[in-house]
Amino acid sequence: MLRGKEKYKTLFWSAFQLSACTFGGGYVIIPLMRKKFVQKLHWIGEEEMLDLTAIAQSSPGAIAVNASILVGYQVAGVIGALMTMLGSVLPPLLIISVISLFYQAFRDNAVVSMVMLGMQAGVAAVICDVVWSMGSEIFRRKQALPIAVLFAVFAAVYFLDANIILVILACGMLGAADAAVRGRKRRPIGEKKEEARS
Repeated sequence: MLRGKEKYKTLFWSAFQLSACTFGGGYVIIPLMRKKFVQKLHWIGEEEMLDLTAIAQSSPGAIAVNASILVGYQVAGVIGALMTMLGSVLPPLLIISVISLFYQAFRDNAVVSMVMLGMQAGVAAVICDVVWSMGSEIFRRKQALPIAVLFAVFAAVYFLDANIILVILACGMLGAADAAVRGRKRRPIGEKKEEARS
């Protein structure tokens, strides 16, 4: 396990490289972060990554930056969060600054238009990959509630055009209630007896 400056440097360059190579919005960075921090570096667990993704999505701001900050904080505290935030913000800032100087040429260029069209197909494939890999993890646990919530949320958003903020709040409350119920079930028998006496 890396320590101190080496860990901060690794966090910064990992976030920088991921952000520089991510085209197609914030959701594309999630599978790349999973491969880097969960599968390669083993700094974060699979379930932790799912939780961080949920928090990043439900927080205001760009999901890619939110996810980077949360991963950095989870790995190395406040300084780690600052490193990953800088690493994820700098590449788009530099790229957009350069593109803005040549915007007219980029906009009218047929090759650039074809490249962007090709990227859309790549982005769709990456998003399908993250849905498959993270969704299969939920099915692997074989818990009825998360599976039911997965299908209910999909139906609510896709078919009923439900407000995503209300869906996230409802899922958060459901998750908190489920955690509270599980916490009561896991308490030692001695504690439950004491509670019953008082």
